Amino acid sequence: MSNLWSPLRLTCSRMYGSRSLAQTARWALEAGSSAKSQKAYPSTADGPGRGLGTGINYLTEAPDRSSGFDYDHFYAAQLKRKKQDQSYRYFNKVDRLAKYYPKAHHDSTDSLVTVWCSNDYLGMSRNPKVLQRMHNTLDEHGSGAGGTRNISGHNKHVESLETTLADLHHKEAALVCTSCYVANEATLSTLGSILPECVIFSDSMNHASMIQGIRHSGAKKVIFRHNDMHDLEARLAAVPLHVPKIIAFESVYSMSGTVSDIRHICDLAKKYAAITFLDEAHGVGLYGPSGAGVAEHLDYDAHLAGHHRGTVMDRVDIITGTLAKAYGCVGGYIAGKGTLVDVVRSLTPSFIFTTSLPPAVLAGAEAAVNYQRQTGADRKAQQVHVRSLKNALRKSNIPILENETHIIPILVGDAAMARKASELLLSKWHIYIQAINAPTVPVGQEILRITPTSGHSKEMQDHLVTALKDVWHELGIKQATQWLMYKGHTVDQDIADALLPGATPLWTDQQLDHIGSAKSAV
Repeated sequence: MSNLWSPLRLTCSRMYGSRSLAQTARWALEAGSSAKSQKAYPSTADGPGRGLGTGINYLTEAPDRSSGFDYDHFYAAQLKRKKQDQSYRYFNKVDRLAKYYPKAHHDSTDSLVTVWCSNDYLGMSRNPKVLQRMHNTLDEHGSGAGGTRNISGHNKHVESLETTLADLHHKEAALVCTSCYVANEATLSTLGSILPECVIFSDSMNHASMIQGIRHSGAKKVIFRHNDMHDLEARLAAVPLHVPKIIAFESVYSMSGTVSDIRHICDLAKKYAAITFLDEAHGVGLYGPSGAGVAEHLDYDAHLAGHHRGTVMDRVDIITGTLAKAYGCVGGYIAGKGTLVDVVRSLTPSFIFTTSLPPAVLAGAEAAVNYQRQTGADRKAQQVHVRSLKNALRKSNIPILENETHIIPILVGDAAMARKASELLLSKWHIYIQAINAPTVPVGQEILRITPTSGHSKEMQDHLVTALKDVWHELGIKQATQWLMYKGHTVDQDIADALLPGATPLWTDQQLDHIGSAKSAV
């Protein structure tokens, strides 16, 4: 009898959840005994009177679909709503060309466009050392990992990469995930769900991956105003000291390019017994003497001298990063204490049940990380191009939202107009910049986000500035001085303030001079 009921109990628990075994068994027996007198139809759902995993449902007659739910109408209505509120996403086909980076084919192989919105910041996707490492690994180990990390997908490549990433951030351990989105969502959802009575404090401009992770954790969330340390402290102080707390924030915010006050947040975390969760997706590879991110950059000289203890990066509990942006590959990771990383490894479904990244990707990513640790030439080139372009845009009265980083958001302020500007740049000037609309940015703050790379030449910059001036004139988009004219009236005070020059770049002249004179790994 036990041999019969054990599989049935397992099947019942999967199909019917909390329903009693007796009730489920009765449904199953009734379905089986009446099978001969009923017409069989393909299984469409689990429930009373349906086959137990046999693929067959026993119904007295075919289901009447005439009055059923109209799925297509529902889907069409959802899409119509997205198009009406200008949040529908349009994809532009861009076939990037490694040989001609940062150019790409658009409509055909005869049309070349210059891409100004790629996150392949340093051109590592075409780096010869990275490509050679990937080619060699592909030839030796094939295209796929062969399984999850737990079942045949764990290999020397992922072990080596995790050791490299842990060493990059001077942490005890690291864990590679399929993307930084997964790393963020998985870590926050896992920690938030297992820490008793956990409260997660989240910056109001955090990435969607962090928002989803907090939501899925079921933990109480407290949103603090963007980069407002007074607001964060007031909210931390309202929670008892013994309650577990996580402060989740980014180093460089992807849409505004603003930088968090990591040092101050670490101070508050220590004062109120919280742990810190820092997303360095737009920082790794681009900042710091070894490319470990903004947290490393804040103690540039100390890290350069090999003094890591007590630095800002050392004080951050959890660092997440991506292998897809500055490193030009794909994947994400977390780095932190060994026990914390092991908890995420052991308890996170989106990590446990996902096929491992291919060996060639892992090997290429490690080659990219090591390359950028040895040379800063690409980082310097990118920063020089960022400074040059920002100055040219300011002189041309193009409204850029000022910040300390490499991200250049150009304010349009209207969703339909942002899309028109993007389309006109592409069709008339062969320049691709994607329009960024709500919900990625707030309504009324729609932008064209420019991300200069190490490969954009002075000629490309001049062409871009000329094109933007022409498009702004043709479409009648507000210039910087026009936005400032309405400051405090029809224009939000914070938006107007963001247009005012004055932000000091993270990279100082002295640091750029140093990294430019450092020995190249080429």
